[in-house]
Amino acid sequence: MAQYAAAIDQGTTSTRFMVFDHGGQVVSVDQKEHEQIYPKPGWVEHDPMEIWQRTQEVIRAGLDKVNASDIAGVGVTNQRETTVVWERSSGRPVFNAIVWQDTRTDQICNELSADGGQDRFRAKTGLPIATYFSGPKIKWILDNVDGVRSKAESGEVLFGNIDTWVIWQLTGGPDGGVHVTDVTNASRTMMMDLETLDWDEEILGILGVPRAMLPAIKASSEVYGEAKANLSGIPVAGDLGDQQAALFGQTCFSVGEAKNTYGTGNFLLLNTGNEIVPSKSGLITGLGYKIGDQQAVYMLEGSIAITGALVQWLRDNLGLISSAPEVETLAKTVDDNGGVYFVPAFSGLFAPYWRNEARGVIAGLTRFNTKGHIARAALEATAWQTKEVVEAMNTDSGVDLTSLKVDGGMVENELLMQFQADVLDVPVIRPTVAETTSLGAAYAAGLAVGFWSEVEDLRANWGKDKEWQPQMDPQEREKEYAFWKKAVTRTFDWLD
Repeated sequence: MAQYAAAIDQGTTSTRFMVFDHGGQVVSVDQKEHEQIYPKPGWVEHDPMEIWQRTQEVIRAGLDKVNASDIAGVGVTNQRETTVVWERSSGRPVFNAIVWQDTRTDQICNELSADGGQDRFRAKTGLPIATYFSGPKIKWILDNVDGVRSKAESGEVLFGNIDTWVIWQLTGGPDGGVHVTDVTNASRTMMMDLETLDWDEEILGILGVPRAMLPAIKASSEVYGEAKANLSGIPVAGDLGDQQAALFGQTCFSVGEAKNTYGTGNFLLLNTGNEIVPSKSGLITGLGYKIGDQQAVYMLEGSIAITGALVQWLRDNLGLISSAPEVETLAKTVDDNGGVYFVPAFSGLFAPYWRNEARGVIAGLTRFNTKGHIARAALEATAWQTKEVVEAMNTDSGVDLTSLKVDGGMVENELLMQFQADVLDVPVIRPTVAETTSLGAAYAAGLAVGFWSEVEDLRANWGKDKEWQPQMDPQEREKEYAFWKKAVTRTFDWLD
């Protein structure tokens, strides 16, 4: 009798393999980082072969504590819009993976927006035209890598976000690998119709993307095929983009439930049920999840490009700290931000602004300021950006947020969590299992194979670790927020 469900969590900076028991507790975990490649300013790439290598390594290491035969099913979750194009026969990528943060497609996006504006495809896809999404990245590869377009038209090369790449390799690669994606990942390409849950022929034509290279769109929880090699014979049965996986892992199964993931970027998702809620406030409308043949569940999302990545930047580019957790210690050397505001528009601004031309700014500096103020302003930037997204979400949904479930690496930072509660003026709640992304993928796979029988079983697993109550004076909050907004406007129109 199977005792566990497993997940491959392929993120922006690392890959992990996690095994969970029936109670949703972690039984085994292994994690490895991969290289971030920056060929030019604004360009961000990964090596798909290195990612597949790391995936195999973490699976092997994660099976040290458990027998593969005790695993009921494996789910995959992934950095979402990162785009891979590879040869069907050899499994070799035709180019490095173009990462979601990459801005090389800004000219393509400007040309697409010239006819119909930035919201040209929003009614169908729920998305603004932005460098963030996969469609323009595929177009860039087809336009810039010799010989690929003709191979794409004949189906000799395949496209996938990282979920598709990992599942294809996991189920055999060139030897019978299954070429699929799920509704959540497909909804991040700017090519899927939210109502039909299928590729949109008109948008494919405008982008010049041949349908022959695209994966089949499936539910987030269903059996796609069987794994080979180390997980041989185990059903691959879950597929969710990382943020939707966290929504699932946080058991936000009811309309109005929301979660915020603090990772490389920040992603706030609100369950809107079976209803597609168009955003008028700069949010994204997309798929939350789809379980088997049940109706699809939709969501509103506020995507923030740079949050945890700002702490990495302080560490790797400035050498201000030697490890990420040190940022909290450094920020605590001062009582407040000393008048400093840090807007990390390194890849432009995402929600709610969608300004590709914006760039990062540190505002309000005086001789008084120390590196402690810079560290504190960097942490506060995460909370202020989240507040802007929450306000947009309240406007779009007509429902005021009453509490916020949080997860991801940065939720260990207690200074940040308290400040987040202060600026939102609602309680912030951290669950006992903070790695809800992996948990959500394992849940999706486990549901598909009957390891869990229904979502209510999953709700019973959710537990609270800690809660932060707001403590900030309302006038102080408004004054600080006004300064933040002023700093944001300084990032606009930096590039012509």
